This record gives sequence, C-alpha cells and structure tokens, in this order.
Amino acid sequence: MFTLSNVEMVRGGRTILSVDELTIPTDKLTIVLGHNGSGKSTLMSLLSGQQDPDKGLVQLNDQDISRFDTKALAKQVAFLPQKLPASAGLTVRELVRLGRFPWRGALGRWRKEDATIIDDAMEKTGVTPFADALVDELSGGERQRAWVAMLLAQESPVLILDEPTSALDIQHQYQLMALLAELNQQQGCGVIVILHDLNLALRYATHIVALKQGHIAFSGPATELDDEQRLSSLYQTPIKLIDHPHPNHDSTTNKVAIVCA
Repeated sequence: MFTLSNVEMVRGGRTILSVDELTIPTDKLTIVLGHNGSGKSTLMSLLSGQQDPDKGLVQLNDQDISRFDTKALAKQVAFLPQKLPASAGLTVRELVRLGRFPWRGALGRWRKEDATIIDDAMEKTGVTPFADALVDELSGGERQRAWVAMLLAQESPVLILDEPTSALDIQHQYQLMALLAELNQQQGCGVIVILHDLNLALRYATHIVALKQGHIAFSGPATELDDEQRLSSLYQTPIKLIDHPHPNHDSTTNKVAIVCA
C-alpha cells in the first residue's frame, strides 16, 4: 500500500496539499474525487514519484518512494498523466512496446517473452485489431485503451491514471472504467484513478479518497461514501441518491447521485 505521513506541498506561498496520515491500498480500484484545485493531481504526482513532497514522507510498501531510481519505480508503478505524451508516428504496437523500457532499456536485448507480453497487453485491452494503426488516427476511446495496454506491458502491479476519462464521451468513459475494473478484479492490478464523475465513482470504485481544499475529506471503502450528507458536504451542493433504474450486480452500489442545486 501507499502511505503518506505529514505531507505538505506549497506553491506560491499557498498550501495546495496537506495530509497528516493517509493509506491507499494497492490491490483495489481506488478513485480520487474532489473539486478543481483540491490537490488531486498533486497527490497523484506524489504517488507516481513525479514530485517529492516539500515536507513529509511518501512510502510504497514501507519504502520511501524518493529512494527508488526511475527504472525501479517504473517496475512498481505505471503512470498515465492527464495530458498524454506525444505519440506522433507511432503505431499501437510500437506504443505498447514502450512499456517494456523499464525492463529492457533503450539498448537492452529484446526477448521472446517481451513480444508475448506486448501481444497479451493488447489482447486484454481490445486493441489487437488495430495494432498496426497509427495511435493518432484512433478514436478517443481506442487511444486511451492503447495507452492502458502500454501500462499493462510495463508489468507494474499498480496503475495510476490522472483523469483518463476527461476527453471521452459517455460511452467510452464507461467502457474505459469497465476495463480498469476488469483489470483490477481479474488480473489483480491495483488501480488508482482521478475522476470528476461521481456516478462513475459510485459504480466502479472499491475504495475512495476524497479531497477538499487540499485536505483529506474522506478515505475508505466506496460503500461508506454511499451517503447523501457526506456527498453534499464534499461537493458543497445538495446531492440526493436514488435507486438505479437498472441495477448492476458488478457495481459497488446501485445508487445514482442527483445534484439538487
């Protein structure tokens, strides 16, 4: 699991994240919620080792993340930022192949098992049919699946994704979250995701961390956030939970959140 202790991040004289104690499981599908500017992306950058805290300690399985070198950390944590890196001229297979870099490096000898891992990652994410297509020519949903395939090829036990649904239409948002839930439940990948959509969180999360003005407002099983008063306080607007018209037995809750403002 991840453990944060006495963590502070300060920018421009303003504290943007302040966490006394926080543990995040690495075997669940954890969704990070919060308003804009609540510190969500800052938290993700700390968990993925993109930044060191100004104060405090961030640990992964009782080891200080700052002590991992780049390759060692990449073997433990695969990170997909909100703004995707450039992929111009890359086919899907070439993109997914980049996930093997922590294990082989730029000049390392490629083995038969690497090709097997790449093929398996594409198969699990459903991108095999367009393995030779250019990434930039794919639809938004297909492109996100290709990037998730790259994360899988990295073979890290934990996947961290910063707002992966933000540029997708509703259909592809649900498809991507269903894929991440499947990877967590069937492949054993730990998944940590930032989302803005409360109903996506209620449907797919098994664990939730909610931030408010840089502080932890809630951390625990998703079922414990199935509460109108807690949700209304978190979002500072009246929220009502109603029964889902088409209950889904794979969901953590069969409620739908309605904003009553």
